[in-house]
Amino acid sequence: MRGASRKTTAHQQRTERKLIERARAGDRRAQQELWQAHRRWVAAIILAHRPRSMEVDDLMQEAAVKFISKLDTLRDPEAFRPWLRQTIINICRGAARSQRPMASLADDSRTEDGEPTLGRAAAPAARDEPPPAALTRKDAARRLLEQAMTLPPEYREPLLLRCVRSLTYQQISHILDLPVTTVETRLARARRMLRKEMGEIALEGFS
Repeated sequence: MRGASRKTTAHQQRTERKLIERARAGDRRAQQELWQAHRRWVAAIILAHRPRSMEVDDLMQEAAVKFISKLDTLRDPEAFRPWLRQTIINICRGAARSQRPMASLADDSRTEDGEPTLGRAAAPAARDEPPPAALTRKDAARRLLEQAMTLPPEYREPLLLRCVRSLTYQQISHILDLPVTTVETRLARARRMLRKEMGEIALEGFS
């Protein structure tokens, strides 16, 4: 089984490398396919670094434009994820410096999983009052995410990638350009910090 898994991973890596090379060469279809394949974790990186006054969706639009215009500067396809992450961080830093007012793109868009898209305003609540338990879970999740955003970036990033985007440790290590063991350590420390502030029960769902 492990041999088959390694073969599958190697095949996926070769396929993505070819896609990156086509995208770098200006293939618009390849560029679009590459962006769609990575935009979910890009949103998590933006969420981890954006100024509070900026909407994730607005920064995602800027990131998509920058992704296309700067892709030809990528020298090594193997470094694609760290390169894209650094591009996103630079966008967030630039936004923080300029503090340009941006219009919110509020709608009820959903991901393919049926979840609200990060950074978009949720649809107005129905007039019927939800049950108290639902309010408690929603409030706890909101408070937990707010607390997670107070963590230092080196802990906030892997936590959001793991718990919001459900990426594997290996995927996170590729994005952050860190050893898997370092990712594991930072996630463990992030959870300890949250546990200290929120308690054990509040961490349900952030595992």
